[in-house]
Amino acid sequence: MNPSLSIYDNLGGEKAIRQLVEAFYPKVQANPLLGPLFPEDIRPVMEKQFMFLSQFFGGPSLFSDAFGHPMMRARHLPFPVTRERAEAWLACMTEALGEIGVDNELKDFIIQRLSGPAFHFVNTP
Repeated sequence: MNPSLSIYDNLGGEKAIRQLVEAFYPKVQANPLLGPLFPEDIRPVMEKQFMFLSQFFGGPSLFSDAFGHPMMRARHLPFPVTRERAEAWLACMTEALGEIGVDNELKDFIIQRLSGPAFHFVNTP
């Protein structure tokens, strides 16, 4: 991990973010806590996640350019997000990062960075 580069660049840019999203969503769909929250046609969700993660990790502002300010907590309010679901989401992301070959230092940094928002979205006991 090069601390002078963004997460986006440390991962390898657009191609790596696409690989991450492609590795992540099958895990989400298979997870009994998360899968039921997502539509059967997951492709639009995957594209939005690609756009969001690109921006969140320091790449181009694809999400904001297309949809305005992310307002991610508000966008997740219609869904029952529990602490257990946040943990399951992070576990799926950890697995996906490993699957695409992200080294442990960068993987840990990314999970730490995503943990704040993941738990901020919790809206159901």
